[in-house]
Amino acid sequence: MNLTCDHISFGYTRQVPVFTDFCHEFRPGITVLKGYSGSGKTTLLKLLAGYLKVNSGRITTPTGLRITSRRYRRRDVAYMFQGINLLPLMSVERNLRLAAEMAMLPGKEWKPRCETLIRDLGLQELRHRRADKLSGGQAQRAALARTLMKGAATVLLDEPTSGLDDANTAIIKKLVRQDTAESRRICIISTHDSRLLDLADDIIDFDHSVPG
Repeated sequence: MNLTCDHISFGYTRQVPVFTDFCHEFRPGITVLKGYSGSGKTTLLKLLAGYLKVNSGRITTPTGLRITSRRYRRRDVAYMFQGINLLPLMSVERNLRLAAEMAMLPGKEWKPRCETLIRDLGLQELRHRRADKLSGGQAQRAALARTLMKGAATVLLDEPTSGLDDANTAIIKKLVRQDTAESRRICIISTHDSRLLDLADDIIDFDHSVPG
């Protein structure tokens, strides 16, 4: 199933629209949203996550649930914010466990996933470290792990490699590519980082192709 934008329009004020009559069908695989700051990439992610409501048009989720329903946000979509969004006084492992608990996942499902993500993102020695004691690259990897914990059908990543060196970027790229391919989930990445373009099955260029 796909995530579909059907003639959606949105603006924070009526006088300044961000999107006007925007249509796109997001299929399983990786879609990269590229473009200048303020072009609407993050706004689109927030609409797809159900955090904002369209002014007109319709967004249809892969499961058919309303885009603004609590169940959709709890289980079907996962969002990685630009600001990391880890709980600073909790350990890496506790942050991951909390994400699973909030999604109401059974332990037999999330515990092996937690171990796999910690291993694949090179967080073994950091699993008991508080989030506020992590470096920027470590925190970004931990935030990605937290986002992927609930195994959502749709994953939205807002600038997942912003400010990272090539080594941390390579780790994140490898996992995103592997996880998306294995799960056949929809992954949508908003980015300024040209290093991520080779991940894309589809690219939306906000500099040229998005109305608003």
